[in-house]
Amino acid sequence: MQQKSPITTLFLDIGGVLLSNGWDRAARKLAASEFSLDLVELEERHHLTFDTYEEGKLTLDEYLDRIVFYEHRSFSRQQFKDFMYSRTEPYPEMIEMICQIKEKYKLKLAIVNNEGRELNEYRIRTFGLNKFIDFFISSCFVHFRKPDADIFRIALDIALVKPHEVIYVEDRAMFVSVAENLGINGLLHENYATTREKLAEWGFPL
Repeated sequence: MQQKSPITTLFLDIGGVLLSNGWDRAARKLAASEFSLDLVELEERHHLTFDTYEEGKLTLDEYLDRIVFYEHRSFSRQQFKDFMYSRTEPYPEMIEMICQIKEKYKLKLAIVNNEGRELNEYRIRTFGLNKFIDFFISSCFVHFRKPDADIFRIALDIALVKPHEVIYVEDRAMFVSVAENLGINGLLHENYATTREKLAEWGFPL
């Protein structure tokens, strides 16, 4: 049974929802193998500094200085960056569905995601997310990162909506819970089929 929906806006994560996660644990493991890096050292340095990069307080070059190029390497910085960028793949079904829902129901779309600036802009532009998303409330732009609830408060302000008007589509349960604690309607994304079904239940069938 479809619900009569007051929803005007979708908040969406990028990694794991519209695109692959990109620079995640699996990508770093592969990078360690490809570039003959010590994975334990890479992971430790990554975890010590990545939050700062995602909050927009470091450039990608500064982040790489800390995790890889703190000593001489046999490969170039650009080679490593190219590898990082190459890890992203789109989820075409999800992108198409969101575009169809926006067009059919005239919803506003906003991204609420954690990402460093250079990776974020590459992913957004390369896969055309800027062609259909109305707002980007990215950690690197607003200097807050999930699970800090302030990133959702900023998103609500920028979109000029009340929490009950929003569905937040996210693949991490903790972040869904943070949004729900603010009164935002959470939708835990598991796969295309279940998310399509859940959106239909909210009143947005295709």
